[in-house]
Amino acid sequence: MNRKLLASAAGLSVLAMTVGASAQDNIVKLGATYYTTHSHTDGIVGIGVPAGSDAATGNASTVIVTYERMLGPQLGAEFVLGLPPRIKSRALGTVAFLGDDVLSAKFVAPTFFMNWHFGQQGDTWRPYAGLGINFTRFIGIRSVLARDVAMGDSTGLAGQLGVDWSLAPRWSLFGSVAALDVKSKLVASGSTVLQTTIDFRPIVYTLGTSYRF
Repeated sequence: MNRKLLASAAGLSVLAMTVGASAQDNIVKLGATYYTTHSHTDGIVGIGVPAGSDAATGNASTVIVTYERMLGPQLGAEFVLGLPPRIKSRALGTVAFLGDDVLSAKFVAPTFFMNWHFGQQGDTWRPYAGLGINFTRFIGIRSVLARDVAMGDSTGLAGQLGVDWSLAPRWSLFGSVAALDVKSKLVASGSTVLQTTIDFRPIVYTLGTSYRF
């Protein structure tokens, strides 16, 4: 499934570059992002791990940079990349006594969107909707409970809704809300081997400014 999604992303990128050769507009955005998780697991399993062991992930903030190439009056191809934030997890269930910082990791999450912009260029308010693909890789993984922790990469669909507020011919403010499909298999090796799959189910809120050239 991941290979198919990556192939689709590559195809969309080639299409964007091909069609965008005759387009007139480039848009660069800088924004502050609040990454909220609504994580779910099927529990943590392993030899000696009590039944009912679980964990939940927290939220994170970061700064993103976005480049969008307009392919026509309404259609745009957008690439989003942010500074890697650190996200922490807390123990739940029968292991809740272990506390609020049992695992933490940074993540890199480049995302590609095809956006449809409603209205016309020059409108004061211009909503947009996008559909695309997200790739997430976890790095800098730390745990006080295990000496070796690995988290698998994730590739999944992404969707967003946003609005641009024009301040001047080239400058705008923007706000957006995005939903991402991010899942990772976690394997931790210490005195025993722990395993779980985390479905992060993130909702991402962003506010920032954009420049058109």
